[in-house]
Amino acid sequence: MNALADLPLIASGKVREIYEGRDRTLLIVASDRISTYDSVHPTPIPDKGAVLTGLSTFWFERTAGIVPNHMLSVTDGVPDEARSRGMLVRRLEMLPIEYLSGSGWKDYQRTGEVCGIAVPEGLSESDRLPEPIFTPATKAVEGHDENIDFDRAAELVGDRALTERVREVSLAVYQHAADHACERGIILADTKFEFGLDSDGELTLGDEVCTPDSSRFWPADQYEPGRPQPSFDKQFVRDWASSTGWDRNPPAPPIPDDVVARTREKYIEAYERVTGEPFDAWLKRTR
Repeated sequence: MNALADLPLIASGKVREIYEGRDRTLLIVASDRISTYDSVHPTPIPDKGAVLTGLSTFWFERTAGIVPNHMLSVTDGVPDEARSRGMLVRRLEMLPIEYLSGSGWKDYQRTGEVCGIAVPEGLSESDRLPEPIFTPATKAVEGHDENIDFDRAAELVGDRALTERVREVSLAVYQHAADHACERGIILADTKFEFGLDSDGELTLGDEVCTPDSSRFWPADQYEPGRPQPSFDKQFVRDWASSTGWDRNPPAPPIPDDVVARTREKYIEAYERVTGEPFDAWLKRTR
């Protein structure tokens, strides 16, 4: 018997399925699928979905004092077949843009700015900025998201004060996460947040938080400005995909076993270094 199959499926993305829950709740289930260049590879990465849900849970719990979030439970209301990968959440009215702290190397090379924000001259790739910056982007249904400036973000949201609040909260959550990651020997180079409004109109953090899919995690002991950095995220798969001669158009190629194994190791290492606990502890907690 599959209780998950009996739930109404609302949406299916590159990585997650969203199901209808009771009393205005949703069940978000992270799969083991992996995508590069906006195409999903036919080969899954074992335990990847559990890592994404476990890390989001960790950050939701740690940042609840900064901004409310949509998480309700990772056990109650989560069917057995979705345990460790599933999260019961409050339904939100999502804002129509994504908010990032960091990123923008290509924009900087072209204009000397990132999302309309002037940054110092003479920076090289992977250089640290004097302070984190708020870089909103449109949410593309297909293809790549597009970086925009603050004024355009406020226009899309339709509320400048709310957008200012989102900027404040985004930077606060990022700084908290970056400080913690630094203590664990990790540089949180950039990350992506999504926000919505709950039934009372309160700004609420949703989606995922500071995972290897939504962030760039760099090992601090290998950091060297002026070049791309080794990472704990799916950049390992991107690099492999780029080396195959694939033209980045669907369908994405199958991933070799050795690349799958190494990618799984990187995701689990990210979980363990960030949380300070064995990955098996997360599996036991939710199963």
